[in-house]
Amino acid sequence: MKTITFGLIAIIFSIGMQAQIKNVKSEVKTTVTTVTNATGENKSVKTEEVKETQKIELKDADSNVLNKELKATPVERTATTTMSANGVTNSVEVDRSAYYDLNGERYQVKLSESGYNIFQPNTKKAAVLRKTSNNNYIYSGTNKISFGYFNTDGNLILESYDPVTDKVSVETFIVMQK
Repeated sequence: MKTITFGLIAIIFSIGMQAQIKNVKSEVKTTVTTVTNATGENKSVKTEEVKETQKIELKDADSNVLNKELKATPVERTATTTMSANGVTNSVEVDRSAYYDLNGERYQVKLSESGYNIFQPNTKKAAVLRKTSNNNYIYSGTNKISFGYFNTDGNLILESYDPVTDKVSVETFIVMQK
């Protein structure tokens, strides 16, 4: 009876361990930026972590061959960016910092401690993007407040309501190559 119990426990543990065999590659890049101005010294820390996970499976798992070939399996890739400045930490799954084009003008979207900042070509801050609870953004510019989101192509889509015409207008910031 003891032999059967120990045998069942050994089988259960070996099945559990076999299901958890994975190749994991993790890369962390940390950038510290220090700006000194009249108000003092401000430090911001940006940490980018890219993690790739791949399950290990054998082609002929049931064969009696000693050296077995690996079966190609998909690689799951996750990237997390954490921005910390002035005691505030912002963590995002996908960093959307890039240059965007809107009607022939080039805008820069940069990750900040509480969302994103949008800069005009003359490096003047044009607007801010703040994340909402449902993974969308509130766009707040000098003359308007809009609802925004990033589509599957990485473009920034802004939807604005005009109370005069009672219509919603859509603007698309097209992502440019980094």
